[in-house]
Parts: sequence; structure tokens; C-alpha cells
Amino acid sequence: MKRRDFIALGAAGLGMLGRPAMADPLNYSESLLQKHLAAGDTVFLDFKASWCGTCAAQDRVLKQLKAANPAYEANITFIDVDWDEYGKSDLVKRMRIPRRSTLVVLKGDQEYGRIVAQTGVDQIRQLMDSALAIATGS
Repeated sequence: MKRRDFIALGAAGLGMLGRPAMADPLNYSESLLQKHLAAGDTVFLDFKASWCGTCAAQDRVLKQLKAANPAYEANITFIDVDWDEYGKSDLVKRMRIPRRSTLVVLKGDQEYGRIVAQTGVDQIRQLMDSALAIATGS
């Protein structure tokens, strides 16, 4: 490695210090969901498809809100549910998920909120704030 490349790489790494790392959401499996619910975690399910424009808009808002408030990721378990794979699953039927681009907050066996096809920052922030309040008990 050339010295200048090493220095540039080191400087880039130092530039990332102090910035919270955003974790990627977990990918859904029934056992993963059950594990987190059984542990008493607050779970934020994102029913999405890679080809869905509304899902992409929701994803941009979710990333923006997580970056602005690290407490979301520190206290809430985010799980992506691939609509192409699970759109006709027992989970979707049991929870009566009407379509992709549905966001749902769960804890234990209780649903605490849901948004269907909404992309507004205020609506998504409200759902995430309610999830945070449930997770932290405040």
C-alpha cells in the first residue's frame, strides 16, 4: 500500500469517529421474530419489496430519522420482511398485513401501531417515537 493511500484511508476512518454507526435491519425469519418478542424487545417490522417505490421512500425516511436519533436503533429491533418472499406467509395472514410498505410496532404479543403506505416524516417519526417510548418505558 502506498503511503499516501494509507494516510487517506486513515483520515477517512478518523472522519467516521464520533458518528453513530447505523446498523442494517435484520432480515425476517419466524424464529428471529419470536426470539426478540420472547425477550421482551420492541420490534419494528418493515414489510417491503425491493421494487416498491413507496417502500424506498419509507426507507429513506427511516434512515434519516435513525441518523438524527441514535436512541431508535439502541432500543428498537428493526426487522425487514421481504414481501416477495413472505407476502403470502402465515405472518402476513395472521397480522392482516394488507400490502407491502406496511410498518408495524410489536412488543410481546401486542401490536402498538402501524402505518400503511405512508411516507411522511411526521407519521413515521410518530410511529418510531411510540416504539421508543414502549421500549424505554417512558
